[in-house]
Amino acid sequence: MDIRARKQVLRQSIIAAREKLGSAENLRLSRTITGGICGLPGYKQATVVLGYLNFGAELAAELWVNQALADGKQVLLPRVNRASGHLDIYKVHDLQHDVAPGAWDIREPVAERCTRLDALGTVDFILLPGVAFTRSGDRLGYGGGFYDKLLARMPHRPTLVAGAFALQIVQEIPLESTDQKVEWLVTENETIHCIKGRE
Repeated sequence: MDIRARKQVLRQSIIAAREKLGSAENLRLSRTITGGICGLPGYKQATVVLGYLNFGAELAAELWVNQALADGKQVLLPRVNRASGHLDIYKVHDLQHDVAPGAWDIREPVAERCTRLDALGTVDFILLPGVAFTRSGDRLGYGGGFYDKLLARMPHRPTLVAGAFALQIVQEIPLESTDQKVEWLVTENETIHCIKGRE
């Protein structure tokens, strides 16, 4: 199998395992993981943070977004730009008012209600979504390459963090040259300082 086919097999396996958690267990673990993310020095020192809103059986990242808003951070969320194939980044203040279901039914900022951020150099901290991770920071996304492209556009390297259930940690992920690593991986059991990317 080629790399993309191997990635897809792994992706399907982890998503199926994640869906077996059930909503109550997902929420319980997500609360623990959110606490770990908010305890990171990089988060505490950050002023401008970029997150995402969860869908399906993902980590309940909305908990972290709400905590970041409560902590007085400038909170950014992505919106898929189908024309360019990139993520546009918007500042949000209130999840009840500022977001609505968008591409693939994932909640994203409503462009008319939010301010678009073009200067990505102000971002201090990014919480990245993903399907699977290794302890050395390799990340398997959903296959669109949106975050790899976003990170490649950034003029600097913000703190890159992933929150994931322990079942999402795997021994190995087939990698392509464009794949970006995370610096920190937080699960319900541990906080892992991975090898930094772009070394």
